[in-house]
Amino acid sequence: MDSPGLKTASMSGIRSLFRISLLVIWVVSLVACHKQESTDDTQTPSSDDVPYYNTPDFTPVWLTNSSDVEKQITHRIANFRFRDQTNTIITQQAITNKIHVATFFFTSCPTICPKMTSLLRAVQDTFRHEPAVTLLSFSVTPWLDSVPRLRKYATEKGVIADKWHLLTGSRNDIYSLARRSYFAEEAIGFTKDSTEFLHTEHIILVDRNRRIRGVYNGTLPLDIDKLITDIKLLLQEI
Repeated sequence: MDSPGLKTASMSGIRSLFRISLLVIWVVSLVACHKQESTDDTQTPSSDDVPYYNTPDFTPVWLTNSSDVEKQITHRIANFRFRDQTNTIITQQAITNKIHVATFFFTSCPTICPKMTSLLRAVQDTFRHEPAVTLLSFSVTPWLDSVPRLRKYATEKGVIADKWHLLTGSRNDIYSLARRSYFAEEAIGFTKDSTEFLHTEHIILVDRNRRIRGVYNGTLPLDIDKLITDIKLLLQEI
């Protein structure tokens, strides 16, 4: 038979093991909760994750305070006036309080433009029913890309008129807007005059306040995915 002393020692050991087990469970639960909180924070990006671009070399500026943005981000897209594929005059009013995506193309382009247009269809379709998002594509051969020609191109490429405007007008005005406002060719292009041909695969993302918030390679599907993600983040901004 077991002695009373042995039984007492055995019960004491069991109680100690039970306490240790409870302590281990509590620590594991605490660590798991902390990891979950960290994961949740990582998976909930905000518009603060989308930088500003204030200069033609596309150096990102990360700001979260609205007063700092007003002081430091002085560059904005200039006013403009062009015709789209429906012969409608499109001005800066078309992007008032809207996020817009700007590209530069020409209908006879055999290389990057068809690919860019095809990939941009994903942006158009993703935000088809979001009135705060619009697309602007400026022709860099406006002397060739008449309204009827743009209309034909739009029909062939599945461009929706009230969501995506293909624009034509004065060459000088388009080239100046592209280089001086959108920084379409970065620092190198910024120094060119309006007589030099403009051709770029850049896609420019602009927020509701006409500030540049992103630059993407329009021939890369991964960049288009990033563009769509950034637009969704900017939609969170008031």
